[in-house]
Amino acid sequence: MSLTQERKQELISQYQVHETDTGSGEVQVAMLTDRINRLSKHLQVNKKDHSSRRGLLKMIGQRKRLLSYIQSGDRERYKTLIQSLGIRG
Repeated sequence: MSLTQERKQELISQYQVHETDTGSGEVQVAMLTDRINRLSKHLQVNKKDHSSRRGLLKMIGQRKRLLSYIQSGDRERYKTLIQSLGIRG
């Protein structure tokens, strides 16, 4: 369920704030969203995988906290991020 190195680099280059950015809130939210989407597909097939469901809920909570942090700092960055990721809509 983890991200491949190529996919991770793709997400970083797409959502980075500046040239050497690898861990800003936007990048972290993008990586979490990708992992959440993959895990959701896995859980649709494997309905009884409760440990993965717990991990999914933890990732959703982490993403929610990061999004509220971004929203408190700059509402425009928050709006563009959720629009580009296709969440909360």
